[in-house]
Amino acid sequence: MTGIPVLLLEDRPAEAVWLAALARRAWPGAEVCHADCLHAALALVDARRDWAVALVDLGLPDGSGLALLHRLRAHCPQAVAVVTSIYDDDGHLFDALRAGAQGYLLKDQPEDLLLAQLQQLQAGIPPLSPALARRVLRDFGPAPAAATAGPTGCGAAAVQPVLSPRETEVLGYIGRGLRIGEAAALLGISPHTAAGYVKEIYRKLCIGSRAEAALEAARRGLT
Repeated sequence: MTGIPVLLLEDRPAEAVWLAALARRAWPGAEVCHADCLHAALALVDARRDWAVALVDLGLPDGSGLALLHRLRAHCPQAVAVVTSIYDDDGHLFDALRAGAQGYLLKDQPEDLLLAQLQQLQAGIPPLSPALARRVLRDFGPAPAAATAGPTGCGAAAVQPVLSPRETEVLGYIGRGLRIGEAAALLGISPHTAAGYVKEIYRKLCIGSRAEAALEAARRGLT
């Protein structure tokens, strides 16, 4: 997938630069065309029909990226549309998939993971953040491993993982939007120690992003 035309819809300038660079790393020589609003992206689809990949943000100042997904499905069915978003709830995920998205990536994942997921397109593998992939599988029925997973494993969806008091504190700070260094300062611990707590929280909760951690913190009444 070299030299392919890529449509990037992202309204935040810094994130647009980052995603464009990520796309060029995933597909060397890619021709990335950036639109900073829905209107501009729709115009690009109307003017050009050979898009190979579209990286689509959902929350935009002039509308929803879902409109671009619908337009791509109608006019550029060959284009692989991948949502790049901070929204990790079921509503945004399943609305995007129904609108024609063939992948959904959370922007707050580690960059090397995002890069690997984009590169999977070359093998025909839809890029989907791991936590969201588990959610899709749950929506269509229990995964085969669910029956054999231990009581604290990721397959044991009915059992709420138990966090230590310090881990609960850290999760609460993440849920309020604090960064690891800020949480560490409030707790009187080193950022390295705080990062270790975050890693353990992610492992226990079977999550992979700050957005998922914030959602879990809200569910537990920590925010």
